Amino acid sequence: MRIVIDMQGAQSPGSRTRGIGRYTLSLAQAIVRNSGSHEVLLALNGAFADTIEPIRGAFNDLLPQKNIRVWQLSGPVDQLDDNNNTRRRAAELAREAFLLSLTPDVVHISSIFEGCGDNSVTSIGEFSSGVPTAVTLFDLIPYIYRKPYLVHPPVELWYERKLDQLRRANLVLAISESSRQEGIQHLGFEPEAVVNISTASDPGFMQIEVDTELKQSLQQRYGIHRPFVMYTGGIDHRKNIEGLIRAYALLPKSLRNAHQLAIVCAVEAAKRTALEQLALQSGLDAGELVLTGFVPEQDLIVLYNLCTAFVFPSWHEGFGLPVLEAMHCGAPVIAANTSSLPEVVGLEDALFDPRSDKSIAAKLVQTLSDDAFRARLAQHGLVQATKFSWDDSARRAITAFENLHVKQAKSINVVRPLPTRRPILAFVSPLPPERSGIADYSAELLPELARYYDIEVVVAQKEVNSAWVNANSVLRSPQWLRSNAHQIDRVLYHFGNSVFHQHMFELLDDVPGTVVLHDFFLSGIYSHQEFHGSDAHIWTRELYTAHGYSAVRDRYQSKEIADVVGRYPANLSVLQRAQGVIVHSEASRRLADEWYGRAFSELWATIPLLRVPPVLTDRIAARQALKLQKDDFVVCSFGMLYPTKLNHRLLEAWLASPLAKDERCVLVFVGENVGGEYGENLIQRIKASDTKSRIYITGWADPVVFRQYLTAADVGVQLRTLSRGETSATVLDCMNYGLPTIINANGSMADIDDSAAWKLPDTFDDAELIKALETLWKDSAKRADLGKRGKEVIRTQHNPRICAQRYAFAIEQYHLRSEDQMGGLFKAIGKMEVNSLNNTDLMGISQSLAANFPLAAPMRQLLIDVSGLVVEHKSSDGVNSEQKLLQELLACPPEGFRVEPIFFDQEQGDYRYAKIFTSGLLNCSPSWATDDLIEAQYSDVFVALAVEKMDDSRKVVALNALRNNGVQINLVICDLSNDLLLARSASAHDINKPKLLEKFDGVVVASHLNIETVIDMLSLIEGLRSRSLKIGKFDLPHGSDMTCQSWKHSASTLKATIFSGDWCTG
Repeated sequence: MRIVIDMQGAQSPGSRTRGIGRYTLSLAQAIVRNSGSHEVLLALNGAFADTIEPIRGAFNDLLPQKNIRVWQLSGPVDQLDDNNNTRRRAAELAREAFLLSLTPDVVHISSIFEGCGDNSVTSIGEFSSGVPTAVTLFDLIPYIYRKPYLVHPPVELWYERKLDQLRRANLVLAISESSRQEGIQHLGFEPEAVVNISTASDPGFMQIEVDTELKQSLQQRYGIHRPFVMYTGGIDHRKNIEGLIRAYALLPKSLRNAHQLAIVCAVEAAKRTALEQLALQSGLDAGELVLTGFVPEQDLIVLYNLCTAFVFPSWHEGFGLPVLEAMHCGAPVIAANTSSLPEVVGLEDALFDPRSDKSIAAKLVQTLSDDAFRARLAQHGLVQATKFSWDDSARRAITAFENLHVKQAKSINVVRPLPTRRPILAFVSPLPPERSGIADYSAELLPELARYYDIEVVVAQKEVNSAWVNANSVLRSPQWLRSNAHQIDRVLYHFGNSVFHQHMFELLDDVPGTVVLHDFFLSGIYSHQEFHGSDAHIWTRELYTAHGYSAVRDRYQSKEIADVVGRYPANLSVLQRAQGVIVHSEASRRLADEWYGRAFSELWATIPLLRVPPVLTDRIAARQALKLQKDDFVVCSFGMLYPTKLNHRLLEAWLASPLAKDERCVLVFVGENVGGEYGENLIQRIKASDTKSRIYITGWADPVVFRQYLTAADVGVQLRTLSRGETSATVLDCMNYGLPTIINANGSMADIDDSAAWKLPDTFDDAELIKALETLWKDSAKRADLGKRGKEVIRTQHNPRICAQRYAFAIEQYHLRSEDQMGGLFKAIGKMEVNSLNNTDLMGISQSLAANFPLAAPMRQLLIDVSGLVVEHKSSDGVNSEQKLLQELLACPPEGFRVEPIFFDQEQGDYRYAKIFTSGLLNCSPSWATDDLIEAQYSDVFVALAVEKMDDSRKVVALNALRNNGVQINLVICDLSNDLLLARSASAHDINKPKLLEKFDGVVVASHLNIETVIDMLSLIEGLRSRSLKIGKFDLPHGSDMTCQSWKHSASTLKATIFSGDWCTG
């Protein structure tokens, strides 16, 4: 189970320093400690940037940093200002969509009552109600006592909105039984939906020995001169401080002379004056009432240990944490007999009526004058306090999450039914008469898919000769789809590696949809567009996007462009922008995982290539039409002749086999010859053979002739090498017509049932192919068996009706997923009153969405700051360590990373990709490149190869933003003289300069330098950090050791330190 905890209760200005903030942090830590096999993620609001690093530090030893995710909003969104309503609504939608993108099983909202006066955003069910949601309920005090809490109308509206959203929660985690009953009684929750998980205090609250010096110092600091009765917990009318003062004034003079009443908490000036006046009016002498003001936690613990008694007179509490803290510290505790306090105190004799000054006074007299009673209270409190622990609370919460998850799983159908109304589907594909296998395939798919969808056919061709299309659809253009996208419910793109699909790339950007990826490699069409189309750099940009600088370098430096086309798929942009991906074989998925990382294709759907049952024609008539004799033994290979189709291997095996010597054996290549050297060599080899009259290349065959050969043939041979992820339709055609078919285990053909075809090894030798040809020639029973089995596989696995149903299910699943992600989010935001937003607002919302929902990245980024090389134009005279290291890292990136040189743009004040500079460094044309803003994601790694100009305050802000977002920030020190001088100027002792080194997670020092000097310097800022600074070494060439090999070794040791965890802690 994946548990996502919204941590805003520990972030918002109104909660983070109060009990809610401490509760949120402590419970979350305990949930992580007790999570077992469950995965826990924390979601942080990026608007509270100063809270993110402390929270990361609090979980540093408990949770991987990658499990702490940060989402962004465009503010302000303070709910007390109606001018923020549209931005707030957009932020609510974006936050819920972000949480959904984490694929949670349960979302836990630490504090729902947030956003009153700040940029907190909490909501339930505004975007989607599909994820079970739990909420911590602290209390409903403002609901129960509307005055004075809700007398201000904007505050009342805010609170009512939050109550409305709270009612949508699937589970409520109450901090006490009292709060649980409030949720049931006042909000109508079923009892089983509200669970009391209780509360605990932090481990620092305990009995301690207080020496005389500390006692005197503390009492002098806070004006305490006698034994004292203590209260802490805030100033609020329900806290009943006025009643406590009046009750204390009723004590006998002897007790008052021996004690003081200490109110230990922050008190505003006006309230302080009012309380002091009340004390005088009640008869208290000067000095009997002590108002300490704010007290830090370490002093609070000492005061708990020193007080004669602790009193808590509140009328109403959600829990009453100060009571538990005081008991942990051994203080004798008396408290009100209302709300949650009796369950916390656990002793009836320790309770009083808070609305009766006399009842409070009586209990105070008993406590202060009865030593035995006071000792009993203290001893009871220590035992009672052990009943509350964060681990117990966390285990109760996790059990509640588990029960909710099981309950929700039972109520949700695994597969949602297809829509009862046929949605409108835009079907984007080439169609006949285009000479494309995909065109023919689409024509066969359309009639069956129309059972599920009202189809709009979108083509970039003037005519279509499909009878079904012409009878049932109006041809639409790509521009029509752009203009009418709002009327379309679903979009299905058929992508292939040919010119028939070149219009689809931009169209997919404009109108998202599901992609059927017929060819895994799209490099052919991209390169065609670059060299023959209107976009001179489209292929190069895609090579960079999909494969990084190594592919760009190959594109400009390889002698044969065709080699580069065949080497790189260049398809990532399409995959990233697709709402979902459908392929026809597991081979395509294997290629995706090979190129882009394990599980990249996890959500893809595999739907076998459909084959329409053949309309069988008379075999004799087919042979007559093709001028073949009825007793000829005909072997056919179908499809365009091309080196990867291994037509030459079949030709040579044929010529070397006994079949070539038999006058009745005929070999036919049914397809267009590619031409060029390969095609010409085939023709010449045929002409030079003794059997040239029985070997044919037909040229392009129209559908009628193609089917005639399928009917007339005795054996099909379909070979392949260097598969690019495509599915061989011609193999399936052969099997569909009952032809015994010889294949080799390359690409998708490796997945074909061994019993349905004669499967050679991927890298077969001629003897194996000759044996297959000869066996099938002589063994008619074997031919019949293979043909029958192949036809059965097509009937059961490639049936058009079954395939179309699987298409519909996949399309609907991808649509539903999109509705819970960017697709639905854009629609929801589009329905808002966006006219109230100005361009700045719209840009801000767009930027926050881009940050929250980055395109799926197959690899993490190693962001190398080379600002000194790019901006400062460092002299290349002599040896430049930065440049040498960069070149080696580009040549050999760390596993799982792509290297991205970046620089800080002084004019714009932000980090940008250094594409132009890097192109020049690699001796490539920079004409394709633009230095765009960096798009960093959590788990990326930043490395500064030098510290120059790092004292720019804007750069520190930029680094802080990266670090908050989960990017690991590292500094490489190659030269003590410059780098440490700057480090000193940015140290903790210079408060007027940016604390640069606070922003680094690790510092890697050249091994020939004195690391002790570095550690000593870095220790200056250690006290300012939430996480310990890591320090490591790497080997940097120096002196006369400047060989290429030494720089390779240097880069290797640098990678080992940063990525293999070879750190020490500073």
